[in-house]
Amino acid sequence: MTENSPAPAGFRMDRRTAMATTAVAATALAVAGCSSASDQPASAAPTVKGDAPAAKKDGGTLANTADVPVGGGLISGDTVITQPAAGQFQGFSATCTHLGCKVNEVAGGLIKCPCHGSTFHLDGSVAGGPAPRALDAKAIRVDGDKIVSA
Repeated sequence: MTENSPAPAGFRMDRRTAMATTAVAATALAVAGCSSASDQPASAAPTVKGDAPAAKKDGGTLANTADVPVGGGLISGDTVITQPAAGQFQGFSATCTHLGCKVNEVAGGLIKCPCHGSTFHLDGSVAGGPAPRALDAKAIRVDGDKIVSA
């Protein structure tokens, strides 16, 4: 449509309105394009770093017992699974008690939060702040060679 062509019936927009509308649309597209994999919910894929191999998810199965190292752990979705001593498995929420970030690593006998540096022992207790309290416990159980949500 050129400046001299007639506008469709009932439609009228001046240059200033057209420019403002274009700017708003461009901003919306830029914001939508900035989303990344880190914006996806934790349930989209298990997060595992450090000492732990990848966890498996099939139904209620969080991991295989063999995947959780003694003196270490792994992260499966929203659950941290640790094995402080052989055959002793514990489950915790993967949400840090400081500001709600997701912990992202179990390494060197610690559960680590990337946001502000909080660390937790394998029993979920605070090893280093600023987290004010231990990770919340999550019910898990061993079913044969699988660790499942209880």
